[in-house]
Parts: sequence; C-alpha cells; structure tokens
Amino acid sequence: MEKFKTAKEAILYEDEILFAFLAKHSIAEGHTIVALKKEVSDLSKLQDRDYDYLMDTVFAVRNALMLSLKVKKVYLVYMDETKQVHWHLIPRYEEKGFDAFKKEQQIVEDFSLAEKIKKNIKFIKDPRF
Repeated sequence: MEKFKTAKEAILYEDEILFAFLAKHSIAEGHTIVALKKEVSDLSKLQDRDYDYLMDTVFAVRNALMLSLKVKKVYLVYMDETKQVHWHLIPRYEEKGFDAFKKEQQIVEDFSLAEKIKKNIKFIKDPRF
C-alpha cells in the first residue's frame, strides 16, 4: 500500500486485509502501526466484520508489545489525518498520559525488535474464513 511504505524487516504481521509494522518515525521503542490495505477513509465506513477483525488484530499486537517490551500499557491512537484507517500503538514506559506523546520522533533504522514481537503475537486469524 502506497500510503504506508515500510521496510520488510519492520513488518510484524501481514495478510491480504491489513498489516502491522514498526513505525519508522517513532516516539517510543516499539511504536507500531496497524493499517488496512484497502483504502477506507474512516472507521465508520467499515463493515462490522472488518472492524472486528481490525480491532482483534490491534489487540493481539498490543498484547505482543506488552509481553515483548515488558510494559504495562500500550496506548491505542486512531487518527484519520491520512484518510486511511490505521492505529498507532505506542508503548508507555515511564511517562504517563499526554507526556507519552511529547517525545521527539526518532527515525528507526534497526528493526531487529520485530522478530521478538512477532514471536509473541498469539491471535491473528481472520474469523471470516
């Protein structure tokens, strides 16, 4: 998908519907994006089954981040600035609330963390099939 180009080694999960990957412009170690492949401008335009699958995947990736990074909280942030449905999953370390979002973006070039996270993704099965 053109809007979300990423390095192959950054991909945590991918199927024909969506993919999850470590963010290249990250505000925290493990900052991840889960995005639909099909162009959909807003969550409200998704069919129920597609929304459920997206959210099940977001939760599975969130749980894998918590386990892999040993954090107690991962913020789920939905913003539609790109007019493409996607979630940012941002691990919370020491900071709380909006302070987690005040950190300066770092450009990530080493995606070796992806392998560790992939091993902890437990769900990901499209219930529609």
